[in-house]
Amino acid sequence: MTRRTSTGVPREATVVAGGAVTLLLAAGWIWSIARAHAMEAPPQSTSQRLTGALATTSALRTAYLTDAALTALADRALNKARGASGKLTAKIQPTPAPLTPESLPPGASLEYKRGGEVTTAPKRPGIWSVLLAIGNAVRPVANFNVITMLPFSAKQNGRVGLYYVGTWPTERGGAGPSKAPGGAYAPPPGFIEVTPENAGTRVSEHFTLGDFLTHDQPDVWPKYLVLQTKLVDKLELVLSDLQAHGVDTRGVRVMSGFRTPQYNYTGGNTGGRANLSRHMYGDASDIYIDNDHDGQMDDLNHDGRVTIDDSRVILAAVERVEAAHPELVGGAGVYTAAPGHGPFIHIDTRGYRARWTGTSGG
Repeated sequence: MTRRTSTGVPREATVVAGGAVTLLLAAGWIWSIARAHAMEAPPQSTSQRLTGALATTSALRTAYLTDAALTALADRALNKARGASGKLTAKIQPTPAPLTPESLPPGASLEYKRGGEVTTAPKRPGIWSVLLAIGNAVRPVANFNVITMLPFSAKQNGRVGLYYVGTWPTERGGAGPSKAPGGAYAPPPGFIEVTPENAGTRVSEHFTLGDFLTHDQPDVWPKYLVLQTKLVDKLELVLSDLQAHGVDTRGVRVMSGFRTPQYNYTGGNTGGRANLSRHMYGDASDIYIDNDHDGQMDDLNHDGRVTIDDSRVILAAVERVEAAHPELVGGAGVYTAAPGHGPFIHIDTRGYRARWTGTSGG
């Protein structure tokens, strides 16, 4: 016989309904406690969550296969190598050596690939792509390479291979300026070999190896380049600062990057060039911004004209970057238009502050 309550509802139904309400209240209580703990805990970045997850055996079978996990782990491991700007896409080093990652989960390591060869460290000069290895899985790290230089001793009689570079001033026993940091004017440690096939290799978000090549010997390949990553990092910081101040920098152009000593002394328009130009040491470049692709500086200050004042818009960004990053202090010279080019700015990382105004050269 079914027992009923005073309302006529079966007693068993009342018990079930009461139990459901109790369970619902308990679930809500547990959820509230869990949410409170979560709000008290410091927030974790995506890479931190993934690194923690990848430390477990079960995660190693699943999470590492996703592009999101790979990207987060690689970004965290290579954070320092991407520079103060966070936009470097290559590490340039004088001798073959592996990267030192900031952090990797247990069982993970970086490997390096060139052609069909995969190694635990770069073995010889060239451009090596970076791989992330976790367990038995190996995945390429997007947008990052290790570039190992050919030693300076490869230069014989002023040439590296068929490419003529000339002689650096201090090779002849000359001395640099007394206020320059020690070794700032010593010959570079080596050269990056650039071919038609690898000239498009990105060294940062906005720049490639080919952007910094000397404008000479058009039919001679491979060419050889001196380039310091601190210059590229500074350029990217300047562009970020300009963007933050409303300047469109997508059309940035390198008018002159590395200049071999031979070209610095005799090639193109040599007016205004210093005998100890930082262009010969790979830490200087002349740039302008050309978003309308007319071959010259844009009207950055919007005064209806293209003048040296537009170069000064970039100079203001250089000043702000050097104030925030004194380790990148260097020279900055603004130049007026001259036959063959419009206004531009010279930027370098010579190690001490220098400012000037010029009419040509760089």
